[in-house]
Amino acid sequence: MLCAPPQTLRPSPRRHLPPPPRCSGSATPPPSSAGSIRRQVLQPEGRAKLDPRSDRDFYAFPRLVKHVDDGFLATLTDLYRERLQPESDVLDLMSSWVSHLPPEVRFRRVVGHGLNAQELAKNPRLDYFFVSDLNREQRLELESASFDAVLCTVSVQYLQSPEKVFAEIYRVLKPGGVCIVSFSNRMFYEKAIGAWREGSAYSRVQLVTQYFQCVEGFTQPEVVRRLPASDAAGGKSPLEALMRLFGQANSDPFYALISYRNFKPM
Repeated sequence: MLCAPPQTLRPSPRRHLPPPPRCSGSATPPPSSAGSIRRQVLQPEGRAKLDPRSDRDFYAFPRLVKHVDDGFLATLTDLYRERLQPESDVLDLMSSWVSHLPPEVRFRRVVGHGLNAQELAKNPRLDYFFVSDLNREQRLELESASFDAVLCTVSVQYLQSPEKVFAEIYRVLKPGGVCIVSFSNRMFYEKAIGAWREGSAYSRVQLVTQYFQCVEGFTQPEVVRRLPASDAAGGKSPLEALMRLFGQANSDPFYALISYRNFKPM
């Protein structure tokens, strides 16, 4: 793991996202229930983490590493190439120093969000970025219906209030906008929520499905799976399972859930 001592960060003014003015509290709310939270998915114990420290403290030092293997990342980039439109506005939620976007595709705007400003400042695909802890404050200081796509890569397992975060994702997406949530079986175990730590691959897919379903207006999520050959054939040995647990497997399993605000464009 490549960790550097904390440094004084001087991000370029053109790349750091200034907080927009807050909406007036006197605005009339829309009559539609779209975007509202229909039910709570997690029980209190399912939201708990083994490490009670603030996430901002945990991520105080930049981690300039890739948290999944090259096979996973290649599959993710191919999926983005297939589902993201050129010249679109993209929000990379819970991002890092790399966004895994197709290098040949030009986007109108890529905004990054994360917990470590030094990591985000090193991400060459970001036009702007901002830092916030979604487990402390779920509200995104972004305009409603302003993004064509919201991405969340190998980070959904750390959300303690996923219902509110997914409602915010819905709010900032344009009608027909897409949200892609990808994950594998790796995690910072002590920072993952209980419902994720104690779950199986199947239950984690179902959990993210429920995150989308609990917000009024998201389409039924599409599930994309790419499993190592031994997993798909049911022939994973105990040694392979142990190696994968410690991040030494030849290939990480790939899961992505894809959902749209209101409708899937033709």
